[in-house]
Amino acid sequence: MVFIKAFVIGGIICALTQILMEKTRLMPGRIMVLLVTLGTFLGAVGLYEPFAEFAGAGATVPLLGFGNVLWKGVREAVDANGFLGLFQGGFKACAVGVSAALIFGYLASVLFEPKMKKK
Repeated sequence: MVFIKAFVIGGIICALTQILMEKTRLMPGRIMVLLVTLGTFLGAVGLYEPFAEFAGAGATVPLLGFGNVLWKGVREAVDANGFLGLFQGGFKACAVGVSAALIFGYLASVLFEPKMKKK
């Protein structure tokens, strides 16, 4: 049942994002930033953790989860190091994910021929 719930919640998040991409003139990069910012905001106001406990990987894998990871890293670093934590917490919390995205993105661009989206 856990897998079904994660699949359904993750699918709903992806479907809503796809609707946003199709029905607005927002570029994909802006939509990605919107999702990360929304995850950060939900984490800051305390709504993301209960949502993630309910939805499991369906909530933590999409970009909303990345925003929440950034928020948690910054919050912990600020608690430990004060003002400097603003600059180091997010990097420490998401370093592995960002590194993997960069490496696999580069490999995909080498192996395949990327094309720009037509207007």
